[in-house]
Amino acid sequence: MNGRSKVVFRGVGPENVPAGVQECMEACGWEELVPRGATVVIKPNLCTAEPEKLEMSNTDPRITAAVCEILLTRAGRVYLGESDGLREKARDSFQVNGYVELARKLGVELVCFTEAPWVKVNCPPAGVIELPRLLLESDVFITLPVLKTHALTYFTGSLKNQWGCLPQSDRILLHKFLDPLLATLHGVLRPRLAIMDGIVGMEGRGPTNGKPRRMDLILASRDGVALDATAMRLVGLDPRRAHHIVRAAELGLGRLRTEEIEVDGDWTKHQAQFEPAIRDKAIAMMNYMSRYPWFVKYMLEKEYIFYPVRTAVRFLRRVGVVEGT
Repeated sequence: MNGRSKVVFRGVGPENVPAGVQECMEACGWEELVPRGATVVIKPNLCTAEPEKLEMSNTDPRITAAVCEILLTRAGRVYLGESDGLREKARDSFQVNGYVELARKLGVELVCFTEAPWVKVNCPPAGVIELPRLLLESDVFITLPVLKTHALTYFTGSLKNQWGCLPQSDRILLHKFLDPLLATLHGVLRPRLAIMDGIVGMEGRGPTNGKPRRMDLILASRDGVALDATAMRLVGLDPRRAHHIVRAAELGLGRLRTEEIEVDGDWTKHQAQFEPAIRDKAIAMMNYMSRYPWFVKYMLEKEYIFYPVRTAVRFLRRVGVVEGT
């Protein structure tokens, strides 16, 4: 990669989210990235269908709608895609987050990657895995992450959002490859643009069980590595602790160092200090055990087992039993 990467961020209020999105996209030269008549796939972060967690966990539909409206002035077809999880269906997340009405109103198509055709791709170190054909055959892929901490990867941003591009609902089995595979996926999927939802982010026990943190920001870049690194620095986190981002930079897939990144935004006004996520003993154990199919099938997938265990772990956290690894 030559030159410096550019990261843009703008403050927004309830009435000017579309204008903020447009300003960020224009600053990134989005029209250069989207050929006329192009097929564009957008991946928002829709990791939960629990109503009380939507605002701090999932991509704000106002941002998604604004991105779609701008793209439709040039693109031919626009898809919004998400994959099923262990206990939540993408279709449910679309519905609860207002994406069904959004798609109907704008004339874009919702796609559950789990239900769509897959193709085999070599993705070291996991080997040959399957990815959505639509993603690989589209003209442009755009990712819409949320600014959040993460107990396993330290930070959830543009690179981590691509984990949801894996169509397998039991992709947790691939967690043993998590950091290097995220870097590989970034190289395979090559998102042309990343637009990050920083309106309400999350600190602490992310990506779904942390605390909401209102930032009223939209961030964007053509370089997802630079975007994630800059977002972390903006909220007081150390990019070197996000191993998947460091690995992607080492592979030449983006820029990590401050001197390699041009920042366009009011840093002093918007900088903050986020509480990082704690990778405690319970999380470390679950991550280790998730490599075993029997554990995923008979423990994590069974609601009558998972939820009581989760309740017990939350109690143990409150009394300080499982903290620290």
